[in-house]
Amino acid sequence: MDAAQQLQSLSWSDAAYLAPEWILIAFMIGLAVLDLFLPRRAITGWLTLAGLLTSLGFVIWRLAELANAAPKMDANGQLVSGVIRIMGDSYRIDYFSSLLKIVFLAATALIVLMSLGSVKRSDIPDRGEFYYLLLPAVCGAMIMASSGDMITLYIGLELLSITTYVLVGIRKHAVQSTEAAFKYVVTGGISSALLLFGMSYLYGITGATNLGAIADGLRAHAIDYPAILYVAFFFIIAGLGIKIAAAPFHYWAADVYQGAPTPVTAFLAVVSKGAAFAVIVRIVYNLAFYASSPGKPVTNDVFLVLLIVAAAAMLVGSTMALRQFNVKRLFALSGVANAGYMLVPIGLSIKGMHASGVGEFIFYLAVYLLMTIGALTIVAVIVKSSGQEEIGGFAGLYYRAPWTAAAMIVFVLSLAGLPVTGGFFGKLFILLGAAQSKDYWIAAIMVVSSVISYYFYFGLVRQMFMRSTSDAIVRVPVASGIVIWLCAAATVALGIVPGPVFDWINSHLSLVNDLMIQ
Repeated sequence: MDAAQQLQSLSWSDAAYLAPEWILIAFMIGLAVLDLFLPRRAITGWLTLAGLLTSLGFVIWRLAELANAAPKMDANGQLVSGVIRIMGDSYRIDYFSSLLKIVFLAATALIVLMSLGSVKRSDIPDRGEFYYLLLPAVCGAMIMASSGDMITLYIGLELLSITTYVLVGIRKHAVQSTEAAFKYVVTGGISSALLLFGMSYLYGITGATNLGAIADGLRAHAIDYPAILYVAFFFIIAGLGIKIAAAPFHYWAADVYQGAPTPVTAFLAVVSKGAAFAVIVRIVYNLAFYASSPGKPVTNDVFLVLLIVAAAAMLVGSTMALRQFNVKRLFALSGVANAGYMLVPIGLSIKGMHASGVGEFIFYLAVYLLMTIGALTIVAVIVKSSGQEEIGGFAGLYYRAPWTAAAMIVFVLSLAGLPVTGGFFGKLFILLGAAQSKDYWIAAIMVVSSVISYYFYFGLVRQMFMRSTSDAIVRVPVASGIVIWLCAAATVALGIVPGPVFDWINSHLSLVNDLMIQ
């Protein structure tokens, strides 16, 4: 089905399923107009937050509806449930996409709330633009999570990319921000080119853009084009590797994270990275499984490359962070290592007793959201108070703001993967999955990387308990305090009772129905 036919097949009832996306676009257009007349830009921030929470409410409502829906039989007589297909299956609403949309919307809402308390006019002159540009960005991430077609996927990717290019360079008069935006545009363009090149090979082999149709074509023709399949998958992995900032495709991350405003840094670290992971999961579980032919183990090689990239990301991110003194650059390299952790369950595929890789990925992504946004909110507060982004800005934080220091310790423990935090169980679930798959080498690298990370994570803790030359009290705005303590409480809660959340994800998520487009 071509693009025109897909658009014609969109009925009013189907359009209602897209309510979360329509809401974001409607709020963006409305705020863009209102921003011309509103005297106080903070109002734009609160209205943006309202739009995000409204969209989040619709996603949760739809997820509950899917959970309560009675199972149905498909055309092949197989039992299916929890999937809504729109526009010729080019857009899907299922458990996988709904869970990721909840993550993206919750993360963006926290980022907006963080910025309301910590961002000054001198930081972001055009705060109205900053707020309403977040809406199309997260909408692009949601489209990527639901895409069942390469064209839809690419539209979502470009919507996310173009808006984040603007957000990174929104401090127009700051040289560092302009430099970061330029580097991000260049690397983003390279990423898109690599991704399109790999996709074009898949289209050339199968003559289709729908992931399900491509999978059917690979079943029929994989034996004829093994070399082309290697090129296609490896270019796609390289293109998406740039988006998730996994080594060796990560060199843009430290400069961009440092030059961007702190809320934009948090958005890139969580939402943009998570959307690229959603695409990786869709492509791997729909296409890579069917790429092998007798004597040409393309599938095994693709999963091996994913694990090699994961190992490189964990080791390179952890070791490079040892020499960093700028906090935002440190978190950029920490994000590189965490991209490696999240790649592991995807690269393990389905081996032996291991079939919960996607659940492990979603659980860790949710934990990563909490600990990263919480920690970066504290960074924003410290920068606003001390005027510096170096680790030295944390000196004496325990004596100047003891409760804020306690929250930072929670986030550091979670990032390091220590009890009793969500980060500990997130890494533990992935580690146990690697052991079940008998990939002991990647499990060993996870352990080594985590041990290395203790040095720079606890460097922050050491600074907080050192005496500072300044006795100035760190004032935490109410909005920032809400974000910090919401994230800290949820991080500890997932460290105390992780089982029910993880079991719920795995019990509702179906690899066949939610991920494999048929």
